[in-house]
Amino acid sequence: MTKERIRARLEEIGIIPAIRVSSTEDARFAVEAIASGGIPIVELTMTVPEAVELISGLVRSNPDVIVGAGTILDTATAHRCLDAGAAFLTTPGLDLSIVEFAVAKDVVVFPGALTPTEVMMAWKAGADFVKVFPCSQVGGPRYIKALKDPFPQVPLIASGGVNQETAADFILAGAIALGIGGALIPHESIERRQPHRIHELARRFAAIVESARSRAAAGKKSLDSVTGSTGPAH
Repeated sequence: MTKERIRARLEEIGIIPAIRVSSTEDARFAVEAIASGGIPIVELTMTVPEAVELISGLVRSNPDVIVGAGTILDTATAHRCLDAGAAFLTTPGLDLSIVEFAVAKDVVVFPGALTPTEVMMAWKAGADFVKVFPCSQVGGPRYIKALKDPFPQVPLIASGGVNQETAADFILAGAIALGIGGALIPHESIERRQPHRIHELARRFAAIVESARSRAAAGKKSLDSVTGSTGPAH
């Protein structure tokens, strides 16, 4: 799958499940449950034991799933993840050397950023998206809205504390996608091997994103009709 197609799929689906578990068996179960629940995207964090080897195996056994690498802290790890077949790279904070590495390798990358300065630096460095992390702890949807005002061109991913109660608000505030961990993949559901619960949560989050996007589009259309905007002049 090309970089452009991966980027488009991430944007289209709008949900990036982050898998942060304590064993490779739990990780495999979580990936299978998420994928069979209708979300063909997973971010496998480097905190999972044998994460790089696991990415390699998942890529081979799940060709229809976009498997990315998360919690990348250095370019050496980024290189290993790409060699293993990772489709995208993401970091918890802004390390420009990792962004530049990904750009040079022509792979999708969305670094973590928090401040306006970090968002601006990440975007200028060539990031495909910018992941605002940890988002809920610094104002949640209101903070996304505050960042979108000066950076309307930057596609922001809201990550950190996103749940069913806040997901729609993040989309309405301008987030292009949501990074979701425990609220989508509960630890107890993994421990008890309850794929049906993860399936239901995946369905709910997908419906929330779709509904919120429809509301946002309707609101924009209404605003355009009031202001008389008809798009760019030709």
